[in-house]
Amino acid sequence: MEKVIYFAGGCFWGTEHFFKLINGVIKTQVGYANGITEAPTYQEVCTNTTHHAETVMVTYDPEKIPLRFLLEMYFKAIDPTLLNQQGHDVGTQYRTGIYYTDEADVPIIKEVYQEEQKKYKKKMVTEVEPLNCFYTAEEYHQDYLDKNPEGYCHLPLELFEFAKKFRVLSFEI
Repeated sequence: MEKVIYFAGGCFWGTEHFFKLINGVIKTQVGYANGITEAPTYQEVCTNTTHHAETVMVTYDPEKIPLRFLLEMYFKAIDPTLLNQQGHDVGTQYRTGIYYTDEADVPIIKEVYQEEQKKYKKKMVTEVEPLNCFYTAEEYHQDYLDKNPEGYCHLPLELFEFAKKFRVLSFEI
């Protein structure tokens, strides 16, 4: 059985690469989520008028990895207190968000979110919403850091090494 969750974590290149490294993630796809226009292009999203967030669709095997763990890893990759910014990237497309398609996931998302909030003095601004829409990004954005190993990424390299460590773990579900 496969499940899907969507993470907006700033520039989707690094966020996608990070999740691809985690054992139990079956596939990833980058795109634009929860905006107000249909089938936007990257250039349109960058205008801050479409309200789409750069988002990664994460398809995973819940028999191998629990949603809770994916959420905990997501929060390691973002600063949930920054509005419309991650690293040097600024704009509405770089906001953070957890977008779900299964209502059964909401309790665990809210639980992890509340646990994470306790780590910060500032209020977290990461959205938690149902997925309203998702449009696949252009092909050159898919697996970008695999195709361009020296490409820009706002995430530190240590985070990728951290994710790789979990390739060998298995979880008792």
